[in-house]
Amino acid sequence: MKQLLILSGKGGTGKTTLASAFIKMAQAKVYADCDVDAPNLHLALNHLSQPKRNDFYGMPKAEINQTFCAKCDRCIENCRFDAISADDDGYHVDPFACEGCGVCEMICPVRAISLKPHIAGELMLYHEDVVFSTAQLKMGSGTSGMLVSEVKKQMKSVEIGAELAIIDGSPGIGCPVIASISGVNMVLIVAEPSISGISDMERIIKTAQTFHTKTVVCINKYDTNQKKTEAIVAYCKEQDIPYMGNIPYDENAVKAINQGLTIVDTVCEAGLAAQEVFNKTMQILL
Repeated sequence: MKQLLILSGKGGTGKTTLASAFIKMAQAKVYADCDVDAPNLHLALNHLSQPKRNDFYGMPKAEINQTFCAKCDRCIENCRFDAISADDDGYHVDPFACEGCGVCEMICPVRAISLKPHIAGELMLYHEDVVFSTAQLKMGSGTSGMLVSEVKKQMKSVEIGAELAIIDGSPGIGCPVIASISGVNMVLIVAEPSISGISDMERIIKTAQTFHTKTVVCINKYDTNQKKTEAIVAYCKEQDIPYMGNIPYDENAVKAINQGLTIVDTVCEAGLAAQEVFNKTMQILL
């Protein structure tokens, strides 16, 4: 099964908009949303059934047994993350501040502190006529890359004989993006014609190339800044990166998205341009 990952160097470029359109055009039977901090692909694809849900356990967190606690303050004095506090009810660990380093557990003279598994997010798997894997990371959890790996593993766990999987990745170049890139066949980068958009595009291209992953580029809202569009096209030519085409800014596309549709569910210029980008991308991938 070939895996196409759609990324952007920054948020708001239209990555998920294009991913949902690709899923519709490909009639994909397998897809995933790896933007675990803010998953929203399901909004455009109208997944109304109840998914199978599983807790995701990240790094362990410290817990204090109040019965055994000697109130010696050693845990508070030695916690470099200021995650432990005391009040009239005893000593408490702030799970948002605790990094699970284990120092408090090691120095506690009465062994009142232990590291316990901590739920860092929730995995969701829709499996009816299609397979859709996604997840939601809990606020304050720092294991986004691990959760993304589980989303991809969950996506591949249901074998339905599909030839193509489309993955909506996270913006930026952090841990969830790196986990998303690992093992895919090709990355499509959705660029934005702006100063920050070009800088972020270059960073995500370099990140993908570190994995020796085939990388292609398209521009969304290309007509909002023609000079920057030309600069992106020139950069791709200079770096020998296949350029898939332009998608215009389209108010009808905005209306379709607000109605919970993809840009290819209605007749609009953005949808027609996305079809051309899709065709060129599939020629390279498949």
